[in-house]
Amino acid sequence: MSREDNAASPHSVPALHVIGPILTGPDPGDARDEMWVLDGRITFERPRHTETATVHGWVLPGLVDAHCHVGLDAHGAVDHDTTERQALADRDAGALLLRDAGSPADTRWIDGREDLPRLIRAGRHLARPRRYIRNYAHEIEPGDLTAYVVQEARRGDGWVKLVGDWIDRDRGDLAPCWPPGALREAITAAHEAGARVTAHCFSEESLPDLIAAGIDCIEHATGLTEAMIPEFAARGVAIVPTLVNIATFPGIADGAAEKFPAYAAHMRALHARRYETVRAAYDAGIAIHAGTDAGGSLAHGLVGSEVVELVRAGLPTTAALSAATWSARRWLGRPGMEEGASADFVVYDADPREDAAVLLHPKSVVLRGAAR
Repeated sequence: MSREDNAASPHSVPALHVIGPILTGPDPGDARDEMWVLDGRITFERPRHTETATVHGWVLPGLVDAHCHVGLDAHGAVDHDTTERQALADRDAGALLLRDAGSPADTRWIDGREDLPRLIRAGRHLARPRRYIRNYAHEIEPGDLTAYVVQEARRGDGWVKLVGDWIDRDRGDLAPCWPPGALREAITAAHEAGARVTAHCFSEESLPDLIAAGIDCIEHATGLTEAMIPEFAARGVAIVPTLVNIATFPGIADGAAEKFPAYAAHMRALHARRYETVRAAYDAGIAIHAGTDAGGSLAHGLVGSEVVELVRAGLPTTAALSAATWSARRWLGRPGMEEGASADFVVYDADPREDAAVLLHPKSVVLRGAAR
């Protein structure tokens, strides 16, 4: 190499040469044969005047866990070291973009860590007093909902999280948490502040008021009925089913059966039809995104298992993959594998389009251009 050639090269570190298939989208024509990582960015143009290291495999954009809780466990906020372990578990599973669906912890320090996943926060849960898990939420009355929604919209990254229903101990079953007027005012205020609103919902009864109020997304959505599905589809309301969490419903029911038999029976029924519900939503064209609900009672790093569950529910494998990759990233306004994008991707030894269980065993995880 001449002195002139050497001077023309601005790159002092080797490029990473990735030999695919590079799965840049859900369609067969979206696959590319190769790409490079240079200065932490993706390029499909071969770099000049630089050495390269090589990795081979099937490549997906960094997976998305669209519903998890970083900095939270079953009892509330956790310390720095526990939060770090949670984020690392997600990263090592290939989940490089996380939508934190409510946490009382201050996790802004994660943004300064190049080795940790990118985090989109929804602020802290908003719930009625004694109508959610202790130490999780701002527990407020309906008259305060709009003010708190605006507050959490400022604290979050474009999302606000409501608790739409929970067990009402007087009723002995799930019941909506908010009156329709309070929901309409609060969701309108969130939209005016530039935030989208999502809600925790198990039951059927809470959904009509939330839809009428303009909700953007429903978490869990086990109560989605044949009557409500057309409304979701027409209004473009997404769902995040968290099937790995719904698997815990029978245990919850067993623990509650003696004191709240109606609630226990309801939870068992919601669990029994969970796959049917998700498949019906998919068939109707409702946007479905993969989320685990990790950080409460579940461990982090389960996004691959959630994709497998979506396939069991009846989604085509490519659609289930998209729920954790291409469509999920578009929904959250983050790039996938495109020219100039940050190099956040996962490499596998086999084709995940043939078997979603391939996601359980990443070969290599690259975040911000570095192998992790």
